[in-house]
Amino acid sequence: MLQIIGTLVVIGSVLGGFILEDGKLLALWHPTEILVIVGAAFGAFVISNPLKVVKQAFANAVTLLKAPRYRRADYVDILKLLYDILVKIRKSGMLAIEADLEAPEKSKLFSEYPRILADHHFIEFTTDCLRLMVGGNLDPHELESLLEYELENHHKESAEPAHAVQRVADALPGFGIVAAVLGIVNTMGAIDGADTATIGHKVASALVGTFLGILVSYGFVGPTAAAMEHRVHEEGKAFEVVKMALVASVRGYAPPVAIEFARKLLFAEVRPKFADLENHLKGRKKEAAAAA
Repeated sequence: MLQIIGTLVVIGSVLGGFILEDGKLLALWHPTEILVIVGAAFGAFVISNPLKVVKQAFANAVTLLKAPRYRRADYVDILKLLYDILVKIRKSGMLAIEADLEAPEKSKLFSEYPRILADHHFIEFTTDCLRLMVGGNLDPHELESLLEYELENHHKESAEPAHAVQRVADALPGFGIVAAVLGIVNTMGAIDGADTATIGHKVASALVGTFLGILVSYGFVGPTAAAMEHRVHEEGKAFEVVKMALVASVRGYAPPVAIEFARKLLFAEVRPKFADLENHLKGRKKEAAAAA
């Protein structure tokens, strides 16, 4: 929603200011300039990126119109899931969760959190990390270092579409100049026998190319790339939470303390309050005691 509001503000401010200065909107409408700028930028985007990045860039741009993937309630579920896993490990040992890791969709631990289970990328990351704990026999420093590499790779891959779009934004003013130069070439070719009005129209058309390249770059494509990158950082917190909880557990901290370490990583907007999370975990303890 904010992206739509921001887009309307940009368009309203630019066109509104132009109209207030007695400008005519039709003077800015030059489809051939748009074809040159947008078409060349899209072609360069396709040339410079693999197909998966091209597809993901468009998909990520569309998701900006939707709510974030992880909200406060989702983080509560993630922390509760990690707590359940760590409690089971503490009570029954590492090997007790092997069956859960092999088939998460059939696991009682994971099936209690359907929204989290539906996020296949997150579940794959979590189960892979737990498999390292089960079969890797790693000390805390080795595990933390390995998970850091995994997270760095994940963040780099997730942010690549945003970086690709930003490169397009950086190139758009240049393509605007290309359109302007083509317009000037066209003007020079028609100058013989043309009147002043015709020449002025063609020069104005050429200048519109520069205007459009800069406007699209700094008003739309650049901000979209920045928003995509912010979204990637926000969603990456879920993976960092898993890393922190597991590393804290391997270091010997009790499950509630390990979960508190993980909770501290979250941004204030989505971080559950300590008392609220503690109440949730106490509820899990009571349920576990009743089942026992």
